[in-house]
Amino acid sequence: AAGGIGPLVELARSGTSVAKEKAAGTLWNLAVNADNKLAIAAAGGIGPLIELARSGTSVAKENAAGVLCNLAVNADNQVAIAAAGGIGPFVELTRSGTSVAKENAAGTLWKLAVNAKHQVAIAAAGGI
Repeated sequence: AAGGIGPLVELARSGTSVAKEKAAGTLWNLAVNADNKLAIAAAGGIGPLIELARSGTSVAKENAAGVLCNLAVNADNQVAIAAAGGIGPFVELTRSGTSVAKENAAGTLWKLAVNAKHQVAIAAAGGI
């Protein structure tokens, strides 16, 4: 990713709707790599991606949820996603998102649910 993650996070935060979709899609691909999972979080990507999952276009929601599903493999990222308010938007996406967004949101919640505190938060958000 050689320095590309920071600018992609910034595009996901403040680009046009199309730029946000493309940035999140690129981050989703990059987040397959373990080092990139950490780099995306370190670049401040979790908050903007949660915001996209909450209020972006349908494609942005799918892509943002895909990135966060990949990031949630890492225990520190799981805590960061929950702390940044990610549980509620993912519960909502499992209800009202596209089929891809639903799958990615459910995958993220599944990974977050390994933590007992997150299990309680998922239940409190109506995720059961």
